[in-house]
Amino acid sequence: MDIRQLRYFLAVAEAGHMTRAAELLGMAQPPLSQQIKALENTVGLVLFKRHAKGVTLTEAGHTLQADAARLVHDFDALHSRMQLLAEGKTGRLVIAFTSSAAAHEFTPFALRECRARHPGLVLEIGENNAAEITEAVADGRLHCGLLRVPVARPAGLVFDTLQHEPAMVALPIDHPLAQRQRRGKPLPIQITDLEGEPMILVRRPGAPGLYANLLALCAEQGVRPRVVAEVARMLTNLNLVAAGTGISVVPSSMLGVHRHAIAYRPLVDGGRLDVPLTLVYRADDNMGPTATFTTLLRTLADEPHPAVATEPPQKKAAR
Repeated sequence: MDIRQLRYFLAVAEAGHMTRAAELLGMAQPPLSQQIKALENTVGLVLFKRHAKGVTLTEAGHTLQADAARLVHDFDALHSRMQLLAEGKTGRLVIAFTSSAAAHEFTPFALRECRARHPGLVLEIGENNAAEITEAVADGRLHCGLLRVPVARPAGLVFDTLQHEPAMVALPIDHPLAQRQRRGKPLPIQITDLEGEPMILVRRPGAPGLYANLLALCAEQGVRPRVVAEVARMLTNLNLVAAGTGISVVPSSMLGVHRHAIAYRPLVDGGRLDVPLTLVYRADDNMGPTATFTTLLRTLADEPHPAVATEPPQKKAAR
């Protein structure tokens, strides 16, 4: 017994005639009669009474009809759900961001667009560091992640750069470097200004990333920053800057965090420290919800969106 035979059975029961049912099904009558006979042999019961005007259901046929209709309905509903899942229109999507990736304006914009365009997708969102996100995607615990500079590139993962933004120096509001001005405007920070300065980094020892790149750039210019803390989260990093523990280099999208206690300044030669927004996912996860989400993010990344500000707006003087 299979779902096809049940469909044939229901069609014959409704039409009350083999030939009419065959016409409705778009098939010849003899193969239909053979399938009905095969179904009767499978269940070990006669399902139809044959007579000159057609066929009528036996008592066993009436019993089967109700269950067959329910099974066919449930099968069709299941097939529709699976098709929507395969097309990426429904399903569960588990995503994680680093804290600095979450702070980028593109991230909430992309999430809003995903919910608006694909309301059948259920997004489960978490936060972690770049190394843990990469590992979780590779292991299949996450469908995809958003991070900054990849800390590792395991085989089988795809890393798509969606956006770029400049790096900025975050300093305690009362730091001497934050007080420097020229013609009333704050001066940018030179790499050489970091000599001997207490630095706060967000990285794993030996892992590549924004801060490893910063240290490499410092080394090229003979600058020796003094690393006083390494933390796991960008917001922890900025909390320490706000507390006066040291200075740091952060993506410009973090501008405004603890604005009352932190001054943000452009970094000269910071072009080499441009901070990417990177989408990571498995290469073999190219169907269903993951494909829908990753395709949407790549499409949105190519569309214009408001630029990230580098300085807070200045208040106009009262006249």
